[in-house]
Amino acid sequence: LQDSSFEDRCDGYLTLAEYIQDFLNHLMEQPGCFETEIEQFAETLNGCVIADEALQELVELIYQQATSVPNFSYMGARLCNYLSHHLTISPQSGNFRQLLLQRCRTEYENRDEATKGDETTRKQFHAFVLFLAELYLNLEIKGTKGQVTRAEILQEGLRELLNALFSNPVDSNLICAVKLLKLTGSVLEDSWKEKGKNDMEEIIQRIENVVLDANCSRDVKHMLLKLVELRSSNWGRVYGTTPHAEATPENDPNYFMNEPTFYTSDGVPFTAADPDYQEKYQELLEREDLFPYYEENGADLSGPGE
Repeated sequence: LQDSSFEDRCDGYLTLAEYIQDFLNHLMEQPGCFETEIEQFAETLNGCVIADEALQELVELIYQQATSVPNFSYMGARLCNYLSHHLTISPQSGNFRQLLLQRCRTEYENRDEATKGDETTRKQFHAFVLFLAELYLNLEIKGTKGQVTRAEILQEGLRELLNALFSNPVDSNLICAVKLLKLTGSVLEDSWKEKGKNDMEEIIQRIENVVLDANCSRDVKHMLLKLVELRSSNWGRVYGTTPHAEATPENDPNYFMNEPTFYTSDGVPFTAADPDYQEKYQELLEREDLFPYYEENGADLSGPGE
Protein backbone atom coordinates (compact mmCIF):
# COMPACT_ATOMS: atom_id res chain seq x y z
CA LEU A 1 0.00 0.00 0.00
CA GLN A 2 2.71 2.42 1.00
CA ASP A 3 4.64 1.74 -2.18
CA SER A 4 1.59 2.32 -4.38
CA SER A 5 0.76 5.57 -2.56
CA PHE A 6 4.38 6.65 -3.13
CA GLU A 7 3.95 5.92 -6.84
CA ASP A 8 0.72 7.94 -6.91
CA ARG A 9 2.40 10.92 -5.28
CA CYS A 10 5.59 10.61 -7.27
CA ASP A 11 4.06 10.12 -10.67
CA GLY A 12 6.59 11.40 -13.18
CA TYR A 13 9.65 10.78 -10.99
CA LEU A 14 12.09 8.16 -12.19
CA THR A 15 13.94 7.82 -8.90
CA LEU A 16 13.61 8.53 -5.20
CA ALA A 17 16.48 11.04 -5.54
CA GLU A 18 14.48 13.03 -8.11
CA TYR A 19 11.48 13.15 -5.80
CA ILE A 20 13.59 14.34 -2.86
CA GLN A 21 15.44 16.94 -4.93
CA ASP A 22 12.20 18.28 -6.35
CA PHE A 23 10.77 18.69 -2.85
CA LEU A 24 13.94 20.50 -1.70
CA ASN A 25 13.69 22.88 -4.66
CA HIS A 26 10.00 23.40 -3.88
CA LEU A 27 10.87 24.29 -0.27
CA MET A 28 13.50 26.73 -1.47
CA GLU A 29 11.06 28.52 -3.77
CA GLN A 30 8.10 28.44 -1.36
CA PRO A 31 9.40 28.22 2.23
CA GLY A 32 5.86 28.72 3.54
CA CYS A 33 4.88 25.23 2.33
CA PHE A 34 7.08 23.62 5.01
CA GLU A 35 4.27 23.52 7.59
CA THR A 36 1.62 22.23 5.18
CA GLU A 37 3.65 19.65 3.23
CA ILE A 38 6.36 18.31 5.52
CA GLU A 39 4.14 15.65 7.11
CA GLN A 40 3.22 14.21 3.70
CA PHE A 41 6.89 14.28 2.63
CA ALA A 42 7.99 12.33 5.72
CA GLU A 43 5.16 9.81 5.24
CA THR A 44 6.20 9.26 1.63
CA LEU A 45 9.81 8.74 2.68
CA ASN A 46 8.75 6.25 5.33
CA GLY A 47 7.10 4.24 2.57
CA CYS A 48 10.19 4.03 0.39
CA VAL A 49 13.35 4.74 2.39
CA ILE A 50 13.76 1.18 3.60
CA ALA A 51 17.44 0.55 2.81
CA ASP A 52 20.67 2.00 4.18
CA GLU A 53 21.62 3.33 0.75
CA ALA A 54 18.38 5.28 0.39
CA LEU A 55 18.85 6.88 3.81
CA GLN A 56 22.45 7.81 2.96
CA GLU A 57 21.24 9.34 -0.30
CA LEU A 58 18.56 11.37 1.51
CA VAL A 59 21.13 12.75 3.98
CA GLU A 60 23.55 13.63 1.19
CA LEU A 61 20.92 15.43 -0.91
CA ILE A 62 19.78 17.56 2.04
CA TYR A 63 23.38 18.26 3.07
CA GLN A 64 24.31 19.39 -0.46
CA GLN A 65 21.26 21.64 -0.75
CA ALA A 66 21.89 23.20 2.67
CA THR A 67 25.55 23.92 1.94
CA SER A 68 25.40 24.97 -1.71
CA VAL A 69 22.14 26.88 -2.13
CA PRO A 70 22.24 30.42 -0.68
CA ASN A 71 19.93 30.88 2.32
CA PHE A 72 18.79 27.24 2.48
CA SER A 73 20.78 26.43 5.64
CA TYR A 74 17.95 27.49 8.00
CA MET A 75 15.28 25.58 6.09
CA GLY A 76 17.63 22.61 5.74
CA ALA A 77 18.17 22.52 9.50
CA ARG A 78 14.41 22.65 10.17
CA LEU A 79 13.91 19.82 7.70
CA CYS A 80 16.64 17.75 9.38
CA ASN A 81 15.03 18.29 12.77
CA TYR A 82 11.62 17.15 11.52
CA LEU A 83 12.96 14.06 9.76
CA SER A 84 15.12 13.09 12.75
CA HIS A 85 11.90 12.71 14.78
CA HIS A 86 9.57 11.30 12.09
CA LEU A 87 11.57 8.89 9.91
CA THR A 88 10.96 5.32 11.03
CA ILE A 89 13.94 3.64 9.37
CA SER A 90 16.82 2.98 11.77
CA PRO A 91 19.32 0.65 10.06
CA GLN A 92 22.48 -0.74 11.61
CA SER A 93 24.57 1.97 9.97
CA GLY A 94 22.70 4.59 12.02
CA ASN A 95 19.44 6.54 11.98
CA PHE A 96 18.88 9.79 10.07
CA ARG A 97 20.39 12.06 12.75
CA GLN A 98 23.44 9.86 13.26
CA LEU A 99 24.16 9.72 9.53
CA LEU A 100 23.66 13.48 9.23
CA LEU A 101 26.16 14.16 12.03
CA GLN A 102 28.61 11.68 10.48
CA ARG A 103 28.34 13.56 7.17
CA CYS A 104 29.01 16.86 8.96
CA ARG A 105 31.98 15.32 10.76
CA THR A 106 33.72 14.62 7.45
CA GLU A 107 33.74 18.35 6.68
CA TYR A 108 34.48 19.28 10.29
CA GLU A 109 37.65 17.18 10.44
CA ASN A 110 39.01 19.04 7.43
CA ARG A 111 38.56 22.45 9.11
CA ASP A 112 42.23 23.45 9.45
CA GLU A 113 43.01 22.71 5.79
CA ALA A 114 39.76 24.32 4.62
CA THR A 115 40.40 27.67 6.35
CA LYS A 116 43.79 27.83 4.59
CA GLY A 117 42.44 26.69 1.21
CA ASP A 118 41.70 28.69 -1.92
CA GLU A 119 38.66 30.94 -2.22
CA THR A 120 36.34 28.20 -3.51
CA THR A 121 37.36 25.78 -0.74
CA ARG A 122 36.82 28.44 1.91
CA LYS A 123 33.40 29.42 0.52
CA GLN A 124 32.25 25.80 0.68
CA PHE A 125 33.59 25.49 4.20
CA HIS A 126 31.88 28.70 5.35
CA ALA A 127 28.55 27.43 3.98
CA PHE A 128 29.06 24.25 6.03
CA VAL A 129 29.84 26.29 9.17
CA LEU A 130 26.62 28.29 8.86
CA PHE A 131 24.58 25.13 8.24
CA LEU A 132 26.08 23.58 11.38
CA ALA A 133 25.13 26.75 13.27
CA GLU A 134 21.53 26.40 12.10
CA LEU A 135 21.56 22.71 13.05
CA TYR A 136 22.72 23.67 16.54
CA LEU A 137 19.79 26.07 16.88
CA ASN A 138 17.14 23.84 15.29
CA LEU A 139 18.04 20.18 15.94
CA GLU A 140 16.13 19.06 19.02
CA ILE A 141 17.32 16.09 21.05
CA LYS A 142 14.54 14.50 23.08
CA GLY A 143 15.60 12.93 26.38
CA THR A 144 14.12 9.85 28.02
CA LYS A 145 11.99 12.01 30.31
CA GLY A 146 10.62 14.06 27.44
CA GLN A 147 12.97 17.02 27.95
CA VAL A 148 14.27 18.76 24.82
CA THR A 149 17.91 19.87 24.55
CA ARG A 150 20.31 20.96 21.84
CA ALA A 151 23.00 18.65 20.47
CA GLU A 152 25.97 19.00 22.81
CA ILE A 153 28.37 17.70 20.17
CA LEU A 154 27.42 20.58 17.84
CA GLN A 155 28.20 23.13 20.53
CA GLU A 156 31.70 21.69 20.93
CA GLY A 157 32.05 21.58 17.16
CA LEU A 158 31.15 25.27 16.74
CA ARG A 159 33.77 26.22 19.34
CA GLU A 160 36.45 24.35 17.38
CA LEU A 161 35.27 25.82 14.09
CA LEU A 162 35.66 29.32 15.56
CA ASN A 163 39.20 28.38 16.62
CA ALA A 164 39.97 27.26 13.08
CA LEU A 165 38.54 30.45 11.53
CA PHE A 166 40.46 32.75 13.89
CA SER A 167 43.66 30.74 13.39
CA ASN A 168 43.78 31.94 9.79
CA PRO A 169 42.39 35.49 10.13
CA VAL A 170 41.84 36.42 6.48
CA ASP A 171 38.77 38.51 5.65
CA SER A 172 36.45 35.73 4.49
CA ASN A 173 37.19 33.52 7.52
CA LEU A 174 36.54 36.43 9.88
CA ILE A 175 33.28 37.35 8.13
CA CYS A 176 32.14 33.75 8.56
CA ALA A 177 33.06 33.84 12.27
CA VAL A 178 31.03 37.04 12.72
CA LYS A 179 28.00 35.51 11.00
CA LEU A 180 28.32 32.38 13.13
CA LEU A 181 28.44 34.41 16.34
CA LYS A 182 25.58 36.71 15.31
CA LEU A 183 23.49 33.61 14.74
CA THR A 184 24.44 31.53 17.77
CA GLY A 185 26.38 33.79 20.16
CA SER A 186 23.57 34.39 22.66
CA VAL A 187 22.63 30.70 22.84
CA LEU A 188 26.26 29.55 23.09
CA GLU A 189 27.07 32.03 25.84
CA ASP A 190 23.96 31.11 27.86
CA SER A 191 24.85 27.44 27.62
CA TRP A 192 28.49 27.99 28.57
CA LYS A 193 27.53 30.19 31.51
CA GLU A 194 25.21 27.46 32.81
CA LYS A 195 28.22 25.15 32.92
CA GLY A 196 30.40 27.80 34.56
CA LYS A 197 32.58 28.10 31.45
CA ASN A 198 33.96 31.39 30.13
CA ASP A 199 34.48 30.38 26.52
CA MET A 200 32.76 33.52 25.20
CA GLU A 201 35.19 35.72 27.12
CA GLU A 202 38.05 33.85 25.43
CA ILE A 203 36.44 34.31 22.01
CA ILE A 204 35.94 38.06 22.58
CA GLN A 205 39.57 38.35 23.72
CA ARG A 206 40.65 36.58 20.56
CA ILE A 207 38.57 38.96 18.43
CA GLU A 208 40.19 41.95 20.13
CA ASN A 209 43.63 40.50 19.42
CA VAL A 210 42.69 40.02 15.76
CA VAL A 211 41.55 43.65 15.52
CA LEU A 212 44.90 44.77 16.95
CA ASP A 213 47.24 42.42 15.10
CA ALA A 214 45.73 40.80 12.01
CA ASN A 215 46.23 42.10 8.48
CA CYS A 216 42.52 41.96 7.70
CA SER A 217 40.76 44.88 6.02
CA ARG A 218 39.50 47.92 7.91
CA ASP A 219 35.92 46.98 7.08
CA VAL A 220 36.28 43.55 8.66
CA LYS A 221 37.89 45.04 11.76
CA HIS A 222 34.90 47.37 12.01
CA MET A 223 32.59 44.36 11.68
CA LEU A 224 34.44 42.56 14.49
CA LEU A 225 34.20 45.60 16.76
CA LYS A 226 30.47 45.83 16.06
CA LEU A 227 30.15 42.20 17.15
CA VAL A 228 31.98 42.91 20.42
CA GLU A 229 29.59 45.83 20.92
CA LEU A 230 26.58 43.58 20.24
CA ARG A 231 27.79 41.06 22.79
CA SER A 232 28.35 43.75 25.42
CA SER A 233 24.66 44.67 25.02
CA ASN A 234 23.76 41.03 25.84
CA TRP A 235 23.41 40.21 22.13
CA GLY A 236 20.77 42.92 21.70
CA ARG A 237 18.30 41.17 23.96
CA VAL A 238 15.82 43.35 25.83
CA TYR A 239 14.23 42.18 29.06
CA GLY A 240 11.36 43.42 31.21
CA THR A 241 11.84 46.61 33.21
CA THR A 242 11.39 44.86 36.57
CA PRO A 243 14.87 43.68 37.61
CA HIS A 244 13.76 40.32 39.01
CA ALA A 245 10.66 39.70 36.88
CA GLU A 246 10.50 36.23 35.43
CA ALA A 247 10.79 36.28 31.65
CA THR A 248 7.52 35.54 29.85
CA PRO A 249 6.43 35.83 26.18
CA GLU A 250 4.65 39.06 27.20
CA ASN A 251 7.53 40.92 28.85
CA ASP A 252 10.47 39.37 26.97
CA PRO A 253 10.40 39.64 23.17
CA ASN A 254 13.17 37.02 23.01
CA TYR A 255 11.48 34.47 25.26
CA PHE A 256 11.33 32.00 22.38
CA MET A 257 14.65 30.31 21.54
CA ASN A 258 16.71 33.09 23.18
CA GLU A 259 17.15 34.65 19.78
CA PRO A 260 18.43 38.21 19.35
CA THR A 261 16.04 40.81 17.93
CA PHE A 262 16.15 41.42 14.16
CA TYR A 263 14.59 44.30 12.22
CA THR A 264 12.67 44.35 8.95
CA SER A 265 13.32 46.89 6.20
CA ASP A 266 10.69 49.11 7.85
CA GLY A 267 12.55 49.00 11.15
CA VAL A 268 9.96 46.74 12.81
CA PRO A 269 11.59 44.42 15.39
CA PHE A 270 10.83 40.69 15.25
CA THR A 271 12.03 37.52 16.97
CA ALA A 272 11.48 33.77 16.77
CA ALA A 273 8.16 34.34 18.55
CA ASP A 274 6.84 36.16 15.47
CA PRO A 275 4.59 33.93 13.32
CA ASP A 276 6.27 35.29 10.18
CA TYR A 277 9.76 34.80 11.64
CA GLN A 278 10.94 32.42 8.93
CA GLU A 279 10.01 34.64 6.00
CA LYS A 280 11.30 37.83 7.63
CA TYR A 281 14.53 36.13 8.67
CA GLN A 282 15.01 34.84 5.14
CA GLU A 283 14.36 38.31 3.69
CA LEU A 284 16.85 39.82 6.10
CA LEU A 285 19.53 37.32 5.09
CA GLU A 286 18.88 37.95 1.42
CA ARG A 287 19.28 41.70 1.88
CA GLU A 288 22.56 41.11 3.78
CA ASP A 289 21.27 43.83 6.08
CA LEU A 290 23.38 42.46 8.92
CA PHE A 291 26.46 43.95 7.25
CA PRO A 292 25.42 47.19 5.53
CA TYR A 293 28.66 48.97 6.42
CA TYR A 294 30.63 46.24 4.64
CA GLU A 295 28.56 46.29 1.48
CA GLU A 296 28.78 50.06 1.18
CA ASN A 297 32.48 49.69 0.56
CA GLY A 298 31.84 47.58 -2.51
CA ALA A 299 33.03 44.29 -1.07
CA ASP A 300 31.42 41.07 -2.21
CA LEU A 301 29.76 39.09 0.56
CA SER A 302 27.84 36.74 -1.67
CA GLY A 303 28.58 33.04 -1.64
CA PRO A 304 27.05 29.64 -0.93
CA GLY A 305 24.82 29.56 2.10
CA GLU A 306 25.08 33.24 2.85
